[in-house]
Amino acid sequence: MSLSNTWQRSALAKQLDLVAPIVQGPFGSGLSAVDLAVAVSEAGGLGSFGVHHLYGDGIRDVAAAIRARTRRPFALNLWIPFEDSEAPNVSDEDFARAIKLLRPYFDELHVEVPQRPARFTPPYAEQIEAVLEARPAVFSFVFGIPEPAILARCRELEITTFGTVTTVEEAVAMANAGVDVIVASGCEAGGHRISFLERSEESLTGTLALVPQVVDAVGVPVIAAGGIADGRGIAASLCLGAQAVQVGTAFLACNESNANPLHREQLHAKPARRTALTRAFTGRLARGIRNRFVDEMQGHEAQVLPYPVQAWLMGHLNSAALRHGRVDLPSLWSGQSAGLVKYRDAHQLFAALVSQTTEVFTRMAA
Repeated sequence: MSLSNTWQRSALAKQLDLVAPIVQGPFGSGLSAVDLAVAVSEAGGLGSFGVHHLYGDGIRDVAAAIRARTRRPFALNLWIPFEDSEAPNVSDEDFARAIKLLRPYFDELHVEVPQRPARFTPPYAEQIEAVLEARPAVFSFVFGIPEPAILARCRELEITTFGTVTTVEEAVAMANAGVDVIVASGCEAGGHRISFLERSEESLTGTLALVPQVVDAVGVPVIAAGGIADGRGIAASLCLGAQAVQVGTAFLACNESNANPLHREQLHAKPARRTALTRAFTGRLARGIRNRFVDEMQGHEAQVLPYPVQAWLMGHLNSAALRHGRVDLPSLWSGQSAGLVKYRDAHQLFAALVSQTTEVFTRMAA
């Protein structure tokens, strides 16, 4: 039987009971939505929800809201603490310098500069307990590898683990730790570069080169991610040895996502074809639509605070800019595949991805 008939039934798709091996990329910063996760899962893919910004009760509420609307499998995604992200070592002097750099933008938007909080992110220990209690079909994570005890608990609870990598070395480390599935994320992907063994700037291999090397290096299923937004990208990824694909930007552009309407409109417009990698928005290297703020922050890298402090500050600026209808200042996360974005409805997008991929393999078979 040809791939045109069998590509939907990969071993990983069968394991997770998916109609097609398509994973909706999880979004941080509150961009994930129950509506989107449910739509993708109900269509036969794996819906995902990024819970990094939520405390334990919020994570439980999200899992309950998804389960109230679908019996299909879904994933919860969490960030592993990295460097000193749990308790950032930022002096008052460094914080003041960052405020001085950003103050003109706050003044331009007529909003007050926020006061430094007691902490910048929810406690990871509280988050991981909530994820395990929620017991999703899949626990996916970025920025590192959970402790062995956590992976062991996932196995006991029959939760499949997805670990995201940007290099072959990270993939090998994931597999050696006992992670079930490796998500190989090329540098084309939108949002944060989730490297954890080397600096992000030194871990920018493209999807086309990364996926087959990871497939060759590990003995667990591999999911291709980064720059995939249509059936051609899916077919290419499967031919490279991936058992599934992860699609982010195309789903972020759908009405069901929690992206601001201005953000979604930008993903459908020509500016989204021009992306940039920058630390200016969060302190971690991330890809988004290039705008005025990205350009004006060039040369000021030394004043950008580390994650999560910079992300906390910019979260206030982003919200104010979007309230004012501005797209020249906020972070507008986007991958390099934005030029392929066509659909605004997640159900229609999923159906198109399946039909396009089948068409590609049918042409190949002919």
